[in-house]
Amino acid sequence: MGFSDKADAFPRRKCLASMFGARYDGVSVDEKSLILEAQRGDLEAFNRLVIAYQRQVYNLAYRLMGDQASAEDATQEAFVSAFRGLRGYRGGSFRAWLLRIVRNACYDEFRRRQRRPTTSLEELSPFNGDATPDSIGELIDKADGPETATENAELRRAIEDCLNELPLDYRTIAVLVDIQGYDYREAATVIGKPLGTVKSRLARARARLRDCLQQYRELLPSAFRLEDETRK
Repeated sequence: MGFSDKADAFPRRKCLASMFGARYDGVSVDEKSLILEAQRGDLEAFNRLVIAYQRQVYNLAYRLMGDQASAEDATQEAFVSAFRGLRGYRGGSFRAWLLRIVRNACYDEFRRRQRRPTTSLEELSPFNGDATPDSIGELIDKADGPETATENAELRRAIEDCLNELPLDYRTIAVLVDIQGYDYREAATVIGKPLGTVKSRLARARARLRDCLQQYRELLPSAFRLEDETRK
């Protein structure tokens, strides 16, 4: 589901690993040992963790913040916070731990923007990535016909408009699960909520998206068109 290449292309001019002085030599990352070494103060070990995860962290930041500069700032803030708080990591998914930090950084920025009348809390980036079954991605995948490319572009814009209207908590879950493809448990770790909260928020986000998208029903695959009650 391709909304924008920018979300998947971490900007080279601000490579975070270079900020920490790291060089990538193609060696595979042994996550557990690197974390342990980094917790003991080994900066080079942390450099390698940055290299391994900076793209995924930036990807989420970009999709939530909506522009490259803000995403870069949030990503840098997240890794600096992670470095300072690394000894507080107690196991589990390290990726989810990092994503939670960048999610919090984005939420902090949204709260700052909410206090500024000229900036909307509901800002959202274009999205990119694959989706899970019964998710947002199926709206694109199921489209067909002789004008598919044009219709898909219009449908993507419609989906972006409807995603913009979601409350931030619902939008975050839609991004994590339906756009980035993380499972429910990892999404729960990222947002710091129980598994049931992830499922309920996702169900509500999908329901709101379906309702919103009915105004674009001519663009929707037939399986996603709600029956018009007035035609019964």
